Amino acid sequence: MAIKLLVFDFRESERDFFRSHELENFEITFFPESLNNETLKNLSSDLLEQTAVISVFVDSEVTEDVINSFKNLRIISTRSTGVEHINKKAADAKNIAVVNVEGYGARPVAQYTIGLILALVRQIIPASEYLKSENRICQSFVGRDISKFTIGIVGTGSIGFAVAKHALAFGMKVLAYDIAERKDLTEKYEIQYVDFNTLLRNADIVSIHIPYTGENKDMFGFEQFSIMKNTAYLINTSRGEIVNIKDLYNAVTKGAIKGAALDVVTCEYFNFKCSNLSHTLYNNFDCVEEAKILREFVKHPDVIITPHIAYETQDAIDYILEVTFIAISDIIKGGNSYRVN
Repeated sequence: MAIKLLVFDFRESERDFFRSHELENFEITFFPESLNNETLKNLSSDLLEQTAVISVFVDSEVTEDVINSFKNLRIISTRSTGVEHINKKAADAKNIAVVNVEGYGARPVAQYTIGLILALVRQIIPASEYLKSENRICQSFVGRDISKFTIGIVGTGSIGFAVAKHALAFGMKVLAYDIAERKDLTEKYEIQYVDFNTLLRNADIVSIHIPYTGENKDMFGFEQFSIMKNTAYLINTSRGEIVNIKDLYNAVTKGAIKGAALDVVTCEYFNFKCSNLSHTLYNNFDCVEEAKILREFVKHPDVIITPHIAYETQDAIDYILEVTFIAISDIIKGGNSYRVN
């Protein structure tokens, strides 16, 4: 008997994988919408009764109510490394396995990070927009040579390390901050660990590559931007919650720092989704406020905001899906290699 699997947050870029792979052991239903307390109401009683596996992305909110609504759920699979959008405590209570995917982001996110740096420092986007405009006002697009820059990398896991290697290839000086310093990096590469404030004070570019833990919410705010150079740029391809967006907006628009590039924000479903939003989201004051700020912020010539696509190459997407089904099959067979709870 085929295993009932519901795939939420389904995207067009994932379609070819399912077309080209034989997954005859699964009866799969696709939903472009995220799974949350509101969209849960659209699922039939049969689906809630029969589903054994759900697959989601970080836009979903797998709450205790969502978990308890599925009567025979055995596996929650997230097509991401982070699992903060899943209530693991509720899953544990029902002996439901939570599995994730690691190792897909280092290369594409590092490449994208360097791309954002080049786009900011060399004013590539304003220059391109200038040529598209019919009402051109002469302006300068003089940039900087990034080999003269110092980059400060916050977090030296696989992604932060990959960014450091790219930065070194461009001739940049690399400072790093991490609560767990890696001796292997300092021995083999010209990477210097410093304390957090020293990094902020000396870096021309600060690039964030740490997971969101809840405790590091608003790790970057008014105080940190005050320490940074007024010529410095902030890059965030990590998690939106780590940066206080209002403080960042004020820092850039008032000249405390030069500019910023963000591929992540706190309310990504609210700000980045193409589809209509549930009316309940509009009652989320914090998300509404963030949306208002982003609407103005994106107009700034020294700001780039993109909709969480740093990792999104077709290669990475295919890898994520492949590992997703390996992990699900491993749990079904009694394994726990990919289990995170």
